[in-house]
Amino acid sequence: QVRVVESGGGLVQPGGSLRLSCAASGSIFSMYAMAWYRQAPGKQRELLAAITKDRKTNYADSVKGRFTISRNNAKNTVYLQMNSLKPDDTALYSCAASLYYSNKPSDWPYWGQGTQVTVSS
Repeated sequence: QVRVVESGGGLVQPGGSLRLSCAASGSIFSMYAMAWYRQAPGKQRELLAAITKDRKTNYADSVKGRFTISRNNAKNTVYLQMNSLKPDDTALYSCAASLYYSNKPSDWPYWGQGTQVTVSS
């Protein structure tokens, strides 16, 4: 079983940057695929970026070229670097872990509580 805890959210102006972190514990981190999702009020949960245990990455079209997912297995942490932020990026950002990559939220068994990102002037 894996426990994940997100951090790094906050208020940022349009065009600004943030780096989210997700610290994992409880199992062998390097064996897990990791993903970042977000959910805005009234909208469905959206897969933003994922990284497999082999470091293959996948991005949603809405963030491709602006967001970068990476992992540090020595620190049991996955990151989401977010640049050129827009007001539409405002949402609760959550980290998820799974032994197998999937683009369906229901296939990811381990979730954090999320960290709020607000993009506003």
